[in-house]
Amino acid sequence: MANTQGAAGQVAIVTGGGTGIGRAAALALLGGGWRVVVAGRRPEPLQEVVAKGEGRALAVPTDMTDPDAVRKLFDETVRAFGRVDLLFNNAGRGLPAAPLEDMSVADWKSVVDTNLNGMFYGIQNAFRVMKAQQPRGGRIINNGSISAHAPRPHSIAYTATKHAVTGLTKTASLDGRRYDIAVGQIDIGNAMTDLAARMAKGVPQANGEIAVEPLMDVEIVGKSILYMASLPLEANILYHTVMATKMPFVGRG
Repeated sequence: MANTQGAAGQVAIVTGGGTGIGRAAALALLGGGWRVVVAGRRPEPLQEVVAKGEGRALAVPTDMTDPDAVRKLFDETVRAFGRVDLLFNNAGRGLPAAPLEDMSVADWKSVVDTNLNGMFYGIQNAFRVMKAQQPRGGRIINNGSISAHAPRPHSIAYTATKHAVTGLTKTASLDGRRYDIAVGQIDIGNAMTDLAARMAKGVPQANGEIAVEPLMDVEIVGKSILYMASLPLEANILYHTVMATKMPFVGRG
């Protein structure tokens, strides 16, 4: 019988969990009764999240570009909590806007290594654990971004990798059926984080203008993750877009 999501005490891994969207997701899951393992490169922000977890949170510093480190993350989670019911595959990075012809190969590879390779390592290890545990199965939510649908100017590495995340989501959703693993994607537009704060000061638009863009509270994203995670495994949100209502995404501007 397939496991069902949403019960208190289930176990989530949140990558990039120390700051921004990952932090908001981790706190929302903790608020919903989940046990949460937060992963990221820097221990200090992870420990700040753990301090709010009332004994239900664990920090595992992890470089998601290192497949051995990602495997260790999942193994430590199983040792601590017995299983993995949810992976929020969130760790990612971008680059300062610049013409693609000026991008270094090293910068290109660094974005691909985090946003695509790291995402794959997370999915692969989630499958490894979820298909073997009892009750079997679990859920994976990949962070796609609005850039999985439409680029910003001078964003080729970030946009290409986020389009690739959609391919990972579709394929893993198909391959996960036999193991009771549900795989979906959240595409987020203009959540207020340190990385997105520049939107309030004005960012380049497709027509070459610089414009201020609306932002939404990042806690809204955490609520979205908690909702997606709460569904029984017989149901899956394949794509969920949550965005600042007035951001210039839908339309021609």
